[in-house]
Amino acid sequence: GEKMWTNPLALFRRKERESEDTVRTVVSNLLYEHLKKKEQPNRQYKGNAVKTTKYTPWSFLIVNLWEQFHRVANIYFLGIVILNFIPVMNAFHPGVAIIPLCVILALTAIKDAWEDIRRFQTDRKLNNLPCLIYSRKTKSFEEKHWKDLHVGDFVKVLSNEVIPADILLLHTSDPNGVCHIETANLDGETNLKQRKVVPGFFNPVRNMAVHRHIFVCEKPNSDLNHFKGYIEKDDQNKTGFGVESLLLRGSTARNTDESAGIVVYAGHETKSMLNNSGPRYKRSKLERMMNSDVILCVLLLFGLCLVGAIGHSIWLETFQSIPQYFIPDNNGQYTSSILAGFYMFFTMIILLQVLIPISLYVSIELVKMGQVFFITQDIDLYDEKQDTRIQCRSFNITEDLGQIQYVFSDKTGTLTENKMVFRRCSVRGTEFSHAENGQECVCIHQTERCSVISSSVRRCAMPSAHSLPCRWLTDIWTRRGALNRDVAPDQKLQQVLRGASLAEDESGYYLDFFLALAICNTVVVSKAPAHRRKVSVLAVLVQHHRGRVRDTGNGRKLRSLKKYVGEDMTNICTDQGVVTPNPGQTQKTQLGCLVHYESQSPDEAALVHAAKAYGFTLAERTPDQVAVRLPSGQMLSFQVLDILAFDAKRKRMSVLVRHPHSREIVMYTKGADSAIMDLLEQPLLEKQVKCNTQQQLDQYARDGLRTLCFAKRVFTYAGEYEDWSKKRQEAISAIDQREQLLMDTTVFLETKFTLLGATGIEDRLQENVPETIQALREAGIQVWVLTGDKPETAVNIAYSCKLLDHRDLLFTLNAHNKAMCNSTLNNHLEEVKRYGPPERSEEIGLVIDGRTLGLVMDEDLRSKFVELCKHCRSVLCCRVTPLQKSEVVKLVRDKLGVMTLSIGDGANDVNMIRAADVGVGISGQEGMQAVMASDFAISRFKHLSKLLLVHGHWCYNRLSNMIVYFFYKNLAYVNLLFCYQFFCGFSGTAMIDHWIMIFFNLFFTSAPPIMFGIMDKTLSAETLLCMPVLYKSGQHSEGYKRRTFWIAMLDAFYQSLVCFFIPYWTYQGSDIDIFTFGTPINTASFFTITLHLAIEIQSWTVVHWVIMLGSVLVYFIMTLVFSALCVSCNPPANPYWIMQQQMNDPVFYLVCILTVAVALLPRYIVHALRGTNAESLHLWARKVDRLAPPERQQWIREWKSLWHPSVSGQTGRPTPPLSSDPISLEPDSPFSDRRL
Repeated sequence: GEKMWTNPLALFRRKERESEDTVRTVVSNLLYEHLKKKEQPNRQYKGNAVKTTKYTPWSFLIVNLWEQFHRVANIYFLGIVILNFIPVMNAFHPGVAIIPLCVILALTAIKDAWEDIRRFQTDRKLNNLPCLIYSRKTKSFEEKHWKDLHVGDFVKVLSNEVIPADILLLHTSDPNGVCHIETANLDGETNLKQRKVVPGFFNPVRNMAVHRHIFVCEKPNSDLNHFKGYIEKDDQNKTGFGVESLLLRGSTARNTDESAGIVVYAGHETKSMLNNSGPRYKRSKLERMMNSDVILCVLLLFGLCLVGAIGHSIWLETFQSIPQYFIPDNNGQYTSSILAGFYMFFTMIILLQVLIPISLYVSIELVKMGQVFFITQDIDLYDEKQDTRIQCRSFNITEDLGQIQYVFSDKTGTLTENKMVFRRCSVRGTEFSHAENGQECVCIHQTERCSVISSSVRRCAMPSAHSLPCRWLTDIWTRRGALNRDVAPDQKLQQVLRGASLAEDESGYYLDFFLALAICNTVVVSKAPAHRRKVSVLAVLVQHHRGRVRDTGNGRKLRSLKKYVGEDMTNICTDQGVVTPNPGQTQKTQLGCLVHYESQSPDEAALVHAAKAYGFTLAERTPDQVAVRLPSGQMLSFQVLDILAFDAKRKRMSVLVRHPHSREIVMYTKGADSAIMDLLEQPLLEKQVKCNTQQQLDQYARDGLRTLCFAKRVFTYAGEYEDWSKKRQEAISAIDQREQLLMDTTVFLETKFTLLGATGIEDRLQENVPETIQALREAGIQVWVLTGDKPETAVNIAYSCKLLDHRDLLFTLNAHNKAMCNSTLNNHLEEVKRYGPPERSEEIGLVIDGRTLGLVMDEDLRSKFVELCKHCRSVLCCRVTPLQKSEVVKLVRDKLGVMTLSIGDGANDVNMIRAADVGVGISGQEGMQAVMASDFAISRFKHLSKLLLVHGHWCYNRLSNMIVYFFYKNLAYVNLLFCYQFFCGFSGTAMIDHWIMIFFNLFFTSAPPIMFGIMDKTLSAETLLCMPVLYKSGQHSEGYKRRTFWIAMLDAFYQSLVCFFIPYWTYQGSDIDIFTFGTPINTASFFTITLHLAIEIQSWTVVHWVIMLGSVLVYFIMTLVFSALCVSCNPPANPYWIMQQQMNDPVFYLVCILTVAVALLPRYIVHALRGTNAESLHLWARKVDRLAPPERQQWIREWKSLWHPSVSGQTGRPTPPLSSDPISLEPDSPFSDRRL
């Protein structure tokens, strides 16, 4: 009978009901163009228009005020204002009390409005970008805007265009069905990634059957690296797809004329938008401590207000009759003393509100912004090679840099360059050395190699290359890194390869080995467009040697170079091949030389270039085939059947191909030796090859090389692969447990290997890594290295970078089960106890592998492991997964309660970076994912020493001193008002004008502490770097402790008593009015608070003088102007002309000078006697810091010879420097009773 057509809309709705909670079901919109938007099948999914603004013109005022009053500080201000509007409680005029709140709300609203306007402009620009959407009516692609795009639309993307939504790729102009994308906007990686069309599709737009297909995929999520789903056709057959067929919104299409597909996620549901969660907020340790002291200030405020309320009630009870100036209420009744005291409690809160340092939070934000500015401007943290400076991505934890106790570091790319050099290889148990590899500035001219140098550059390798132009060309060639990937072939191995054949004999294994190097990878072979691949020789020469040309005074050298190179020679070969300006070059040249390798891993690039050096050139790669040119010039094109990608569990990857000659199915595999050796076949010959190769691998690891094993498997039974392929397709089409099903099919196939050989790749240490680690350890920072490398490789690098010392007692944890692990931990703990407490165990190191680390993470063993690690100065974790890295950081952070820092450069370090208190990313060879997840980003590991030891020390000391100063300043001023209450019946009266009180914190004393927090330096950068031990004060929070807080409060209380009672005793018995009495008190208090800060400033600069003197000028100018203009602003007692009268009275100056001198005398005496009992290390360092550079260096060398035993060759514990007195690590806190 006739087959009935099923309405896909009805089928779609049935599917939607069945799995609406687990998957997303999408159908094409082309069949429903005639329907309204509300009736279309994909109507429940979000459109592609993006809105990141928070407000609209109509909702701005209400929403913004609602947001601002979610902040406790603003609620506090609002409560004060409301209390001040109640007549029985007000202390100020209501109009005066509301001004601070209005100013704060208005400034914040203006800032929020400006930010939202910028977001609106960005959204509008993005939503109006053009895109091509297919229309069934016109049967063509029509140009529309991004905002017009919806889920289910068919979209075409041209080369170099930004992809507008998450699109399932169904068609490309490439005959191989591939498309290349650049995801730099998403993850920072500039390497091209290959995407392929869903199997079975070529031109879906013109194939109406596709419009009736149902596309089922997972619900929107933020994972950029995973995507799964299937297409269900009319015949109920399913075709699975994954992330290799997904074009991500925000990425750029490259090297493909056009690509088309169906939109599966749009707008805010795309992966890029789900990843755009904004900056993470972290609260620093100092801020958490400060919040507890703010609570103490609240309790202190309530205590003062309670005293005032009780005092007012007692004062009222002292009257035998009601005074005439008491005003009754409307009923003629007088307020009782108890009720009046209750009202006075709230009046006192209004009067003494400044005690709660709400302005401190605003000042801290300004200080941190200033600190970040100076950190980013540090020339020492600028990397000239990469043209990058340090990035501060979190503005609110700069002071945490000065309190770090544990550093967790990745190895590859963090401690090392991540620029791989092919060093050694072993084929079937026979080793071939490549010791001369990696030598830069050597031009090797070999006609056999494919990556030949063009004629103009080749002359530089000849004896006549001493001419200036050739030297310049050679210099540029070297600087561009071309020689870093050159491999000098081993002569013995070359001879073997010349006699090798494709036959299945021993020589055939050599060919298989290099074929595995060439094709068992994910390297993309691209023919980059001209604007991405051409390198202008003359332009580079002019840019690089412009200084030299200028020095000559003429352009003769440049003209001679241009003549030498040739007018038409505008391009030069890259390190992957030769780029020539001739557009009509042959296909042979394109396949042979004009290749551009895009690799996400430097290891894979090094292996591909090593194979290329021996003539095995990876010429082309598509989803279905891979082409390799042999040394004889013969081209082998393998049909790619499947790729089993690398993952951290298997620690290997495989590629299944069909051999072009034998038509056999061959699987080439590479991975860690632990992931390959146990899967080998076990004939007698294989056992000997395995034994020899394992010995060579162990030697490679001891030499610090990164090792890989290569193996292959030939499927002699054809049906074996077909049966496996069916199970594989079922796993790919699955939605539930897809990853586990894929893993099961992969593990099932990867067995019965034949070992081909092994490689050793060198990853050199970055410059100054040993010195940096040594400095961190001298600073009291424990350094851990977490790496995925073999223990032998990691230990070798650890010795090279001075993480471990040959004199250390080295413990190794390598257990196969929990019982064995527990026993080993107990034995090690018993042994370390003989070395004393953890702080004295400086000669113990620990090495643990990933398998054992998984065992010690058990609840029963965690405490023992942490206890053992406390006794170790260095810990090296090998063979660890990214998840284990983050678990280690969390374990140490939570169990020991220490400040942690994680540093890494790759995507596998992201979890570790996010788990630490401070995350540092390195912009290296593995993209920018670590940088994007970090709080601070640097380009070299050596920059970490100055970031912590200098900027961290400065930021912590500056901010801690400024916070304590704020508490002191507020209490010193508030206590003046409180003291006056004892002389006015606790009536809430102030002897200082309300406007002057507002100006005091807003203008007179606001700038100096901010300047103090941004620019003060206790010690120079040179001294801090030379004496890392000075960093230890911040680790123990010595700059800001509860004792420091209370000392500051007592000092403020004493100074306020002096500032009040000396003027009081001076004017006692006189007939001056209230504001005339308050003016010298206010002035003396201003100078006391300002000069108090001046005593604490350690490094005076022009900026310090300008701000300090400027504050004094602002005080007198504003008070004089206000006193002259305020005729009736505060009746009945007005401050009109009072300041002018006081400045004409000599007693005013005498009172101010005497008051300030007496108030600051104790602090001055403490400073003068500082260090007389026991000279602290900080005080000694500050004295040395004032010496001339040569003399200072000599003193520091002498100190190091005593403090650091490695300098003088001594052993044992260090002795105190230059003094028999005990050395104190007391910080530079201005309010510590043992200040330097």
